[in-house]
Amino acid sequence: MVAGKDVCLRRLSKGDRALEVRFNRFLGNAKVTAERIIESWSEATVAAVEGRHVLAIQDTSEIHFNTTPRRRRELGEIGMGNNHGVLLHPMLAVDADNGACLGLLSGEVWTRKGRQTVSHDLRDLSDKESQRWIATALAAKPLLERAAMVTVLGDRESDIFALYASAAEQHFHIITRSMHDRKLADSSGLYAASDAMAPADRRAILLPARSRRSARPAHLELRFGAIALARPQSKFLRQLPKSLPLTIVDVRQINAGSAVEPLHWRLITSHPVAKTEDAWRIVDWYKQRWIIEQFFRVLKTQGFRLEDSQIGTADRLLKLVAIAAKAAVITIQLLQARHGSQQSVHVAFSASEVIALGVLNRQIEARTKRLKNPHPPDSLAWAAWIIGRLGGWDGYPSSKPPGPVTFKNGLQYFQAVATGWSLRDLCMP
Repeated sequence: MVAGKDVCLRRLSKGDRALEVRFNRFLGNAKVTAERIIESWSEATVAAVEGRHVLAIQDTSEIHFNTTPRRRRELGEIGMGNNHGVLLHPMLAVDADNGACLGLLSGEVWTRKGRQTVSHDLRDLSDKESQRWIATALAAKPLLERAAMVTVLGDRESDIFALYASAAEQHFHIITRSMHDRKLADSSGLYAASDAMAPADRRAILLPARSRRSARPAHLELRFGAIALARPQSKFLRQLPKSLPLTIVDVRQINAGSAVEPLHWRLITSHPVAKTEDAWRIVDWYKQRWIIEQFFRVLKTQGFRLEDSQIGTADRLLKLVAIAAKAAVITIQLLQARHGSQQSVHVAFSASEVIALGVLNRQIEARTKRLKNPHPPDSLAWAAWIIGRLGGWDGYPSSKPPGPVTFKNGLQYFQAVATGWSLRDLCMP
């Protein structure tokens, strides 16, 4: 999948019907489960997080598969109920200091079994899909024991009082963008309290271009202060503390103009924020959430085209999504490594593949003696340099770094070489 940037079994098989049948048998095997595939996500990540401050970034994405009333493929409703598909909720480990993607940790993949008839407010958290924000963080906790610090980070959908309480109980930090104007312990409102805080600093930045927005300058104003969130008045939350001491960091765009929707983040965090530099650091950490958006783009229409899968049943689609998630994160890691990431090569390649990479590196350097791989051996950047060269990149520092297509071509070539390398000691009769 990484090499072909595709998940369609027919296209991956390249016309080999026997190979396509084997792929399908693998996905159809009852011993192969989406849960076990998700457990394997973290095999390389556990070692990579050691000694680091890890941002454990989680989010949910809906993956729409084309269906008809006669062929739903056992898929439940997504969106506003007018589409059918699968939901994926992964957690990525990211280095807080340099933004390096360390790999996948935990998550869930599911399809809805039916439409809920009981109101959201009348259901316990365990009976809501929003429980995934807490369950995923708890599942990741033992995988992050060797990290120096852990900050669970999510978008506005993770603005859940029970998640804040769980973070305090489990001794990890949290950063969440506020969705609700919550009540504070003194009965005042959260938004009124942040608006009343004195501005602490201002900065001019350039907002990068996004799919629906061109790059533009922005002037930001920063506020921050301690708060105590009051427990919501729900019978399902009575076992939680009556209030939680937290901090709000409010960053808003000023003088945006009437034609522009101003940027405004109200970030709730358990990190202590004593001075302006601390508050800006919280903002910088939250900006790393963009990595999981890139991950979803690679997984879907702008990458592996997961929506194009021709698999006929929900059970097999769930497994395919779990496998494709691993492939997508490897692609993100290779793209990051273009800029000299010092992550271990073992994050993305097996021990046998690393040996094959070393042989290829010596051959490439021998052909161009003036051009050497500038990265430390066994770093992911070292591997990315080799894969880029195999894909047609000239390797010169002055040249544009290799892009996704170049990596795709290089990985396709390397995949064939690595397969041959694995057979080098096979004794033929």
